[in-house]
Amino acid sequence: MKGNIIKLILATGIVALQPASARGELTVPSFMTDSMVIQRNDVLSIAGKSDSPVRVASSWDGKTVRAVPDKEGRYLISVPTPEAGGPFEIEISNAGSRRILKEIYSGEVWLCSGQSNMEMPVGGWGKVMNYQEEIANAGEPDVHLLQITKNTSFLPLEDAAVNMGGWRTATPATVENFSSIAYFYARQLARELGMHVGVIDCTWGGTPAEAWTPLAGVKSVAGFEAQTDLLESTGGDRRKMEAGYERQVEEWARALNEIPFDASDPSFRSDWKTMPVPGLWENSVLPDFDGIVWMQRQVELPAGWAGKPLTLRLGMIDDEDICYFNGVRIAAGSGYNVQREYAVPASLAREGKNVITLRVSDFGGGGGIDGAPSDMSLSDGADTVPLAGDWAYNVAADFSMTEARPVAVGGSSYPTVLYNAMLYPLHLMPVRGVLWYQGCANVGRADQYSPLFRRMISDWRTLWERPEMPFCFVQLAGYLKPQTVQPDSEWAALRQAQADALSLPATMMVSAIDIGNPDDIHPKNKQEVARRLCATALANVYGREDVTAEAPVVTGHEIKGQTARLTFDSAIYADGTPRGFIVMGPDGEWSRPEVRLDGDRSVFLSARAPITGIKYNWADFPDGNLRGATGLPVVPFGIRQ
Repeated sequence: MKGNIIKLILATGIVALQPASARGELTVPSFMTDSMVIQRNDVLSIAGKSDSPVRVASSWDGKTVRAVPDKEGRYLISVPTPEAGGPFEIEISNAGSRRILKEIYSGEVWLCSGQSNMEMPVGGWGKVMNYQEEIANAGEPDVHLLQITKNTSFLPLEDAAVNMGGWRTATPATVENFSSIAYFYARQLARELGMHVGVIDCTWGGTPAEAWTPLAGVKSVAGFEAQTDLLESTGGDRRKMEAGYERQVEEWARALNEIPFDASDPSFRSDWKTMPVPGLWENSVLPDFDGIVWMQRQVELPAGWAGKPLTLRLGMIDDEDICYFNGVRIAAGSGYNVQREYAVPASLAREGKNVITLRVSDFGGGGGIDGAPSDMSLSDGADTVPLAGDWAYNVAADFSMTEARPVAVGGSSYPTVLYNAMLYPLHLMPVRGVLWYQGCANVGRADQYSPLFRRMISDWRTLWERPEMPFCFVQLAGYLKPQTVQPDSEWAALRQAQADALSLPATMMVSAIDIGNPDDIHPKNKQEVARRLCATALANVYGREDVTAEAPVVTGHEIKGQTARLTFDSAIYADGTPRGFIVMGPDGEWSRPEVRLDGDRSVFLSARAPITGIKYNWADFPDGNLRGATGLPVVPFGIRQ
C-alpha cells in the first residue's frame, strides 16, 4: 500500500525532488545510517535512486529483496524487521555500487517533535537541571540518537537532512546538543525494556502547530485561508509565494498607521526614551505591548577597527528584526529564541561613533531583545565592544490597533513548511509512537488550536498508515506572572485545547503544570517531563500494569448554592491547604473559595455567593497543589453548573 501511495505522489508531482544522482550512484535516505535502530517486528521501507536493479540483503534473516527502479530511477524496497536484537547489517547494492549499513539494532523507535521545550538540549542553549553531570554520565550504548536538520519547504520532500552524520549512540559529545526530553526518555525506556531504543529529534523552537501540519489538514481549520490560498494558487513556487506575501503585507500595512521613520539616516536619536537591554520590553517599559519598535544603540569603535569587517551579536530578538548599521540595512532575522549574529561589512565600520538601528516586530508574548549581556557585542575577531545597557527606543506601531500581520513566507512558522521538509520524509521509517511538546507559539489561538492539533495527529497517523499510532504529548507548563484569579488566561485556554485531543484514540497527555517557571518559558527539569512520558508509554503502550501514569480526575460534582463537592476517581492529597480553585458567581465574577479535603477522594468548596462555575489551575502560572498517590499533579479543568 505504501509503495502505491508513494508512486501516486510522484506521479502527481507534489514532491519537491532532490537533484538526480550521478550515473552509477546508489542513494539511500540520509536518515538511514550506521548505528540506526529499526522498529522491531515491523516493515522498513528503503527508497532512493538507482540506474540499475537494486538488491537489499538483511543479515537477520539472510534474505535478499530486489526491485527495479522506475523510469525516473526511483526504487522502493520493503524489508520485514526482526524481534529486538543486533547488531545487524543491511546491504543495499546495484550493478555498480554497494552500501552496507552496520551496527543496526532492532528495538523501539520514537519520534520526538515540537517546539523549543522539546528541542531544548541537555547542554547547549538549554542547560537542563544538573546538565554537567548528565553530559558527563551520558555513556548509553543502548540509546541511539537521530537529529533532523532544521529546514523548510512549501512542498513535501523526498529526503530530510540530518545532523551528526546520521544515527549516533548516546555519549557526552552526542547528547549535549540533542533534545533532552528525547534522550532522557530513551535512556529510561531502554533500561525498562532491556533493549535498544532510538529517538528522532525533529524539532524547531518557536514554531506553531500549523507548520507541522500538511496542507489538507491546515485547510480544514478556519483562520489560515490567506496562507493556504497562496500555497494552492502558486503551487508552492517560492518566488510566486514571496510576491503574493508582499501583496498581503502591503494590504495589511495600509491599515497599520505606522509612524514613518527613515532608517537610512545614520544619526542617533538622543531624544528617544530608553529601555534596558537585554530584557523583554514587557518586563520594563512596554508592558503587554505587541507591535513595532525602533531601537538604537550608539557605539564607539577603536581607531583600528575602521574599515574592518565586524561581527554583530544581538542576543535573541522576539520576534522579527531588520538591522541597520550606520543607516545601511545589513540583515534581517526571525525567531524569538534564535541568537542573532550578523556580519557588518568593512565599508560601514568607521572610527568613533557608529549607530546600530533595529526595527523590532513583536506579534505576541514577550518582545524586544532577550538573552544574557554576554550575548550582545560587536567584535573585530580579536576584541569586543559590549552592547548591553540602555538602548534608545521609539514605538512605531501598535498591533492592538489592527489585524494580525500576514505570516512571513520565508520563516519556519508558515503552514506546512516543517511537515513537508522535516517530517514527511521520515514516514518510510516505522516508529512505535510520537512524543510531542508544543503549544507556546499558538497561545492566544486556543479555539483554532483545538481542531488543528487533533487534525495534525490524525494526519501524521495517516502518513504512517497507522490509525492508532500512540501519540503522547505534554500539556504546557506554568509560565508568566502568578495570579490567583485569572479566568481568562490564554495559557490555560491553550492547555484545555491540548487536552481536547484526548478524545482521539491512543492519545496520552502528561502535565508539566507543576514544574514551570514564571520567568522562564524553558523550565530546566526536563528529566521529570521525560519520566512522566516514559511512565505513560509503559502503562498505555507497553501494557505495564505495575506503572501508574495518570493523576486523579474528576468523575462527579455536586453544586448546591454556595457550596460544591467534587469527587475524583482515585485518592488525592494536598501539601497544606488545598488551593488553585476559582468559582464564578451569578454575576459572572470569579473569586477564590474556601477549600478543604473531604475524605480521600473529594474536595469541598465554599463561596460567598451561589456557585455557577468552577475552574482549577486555570491561570498562566497557577498554584494548584492537588496530587495523586504517585505525586502526579491533577491537571487543569473547568466545570459549569
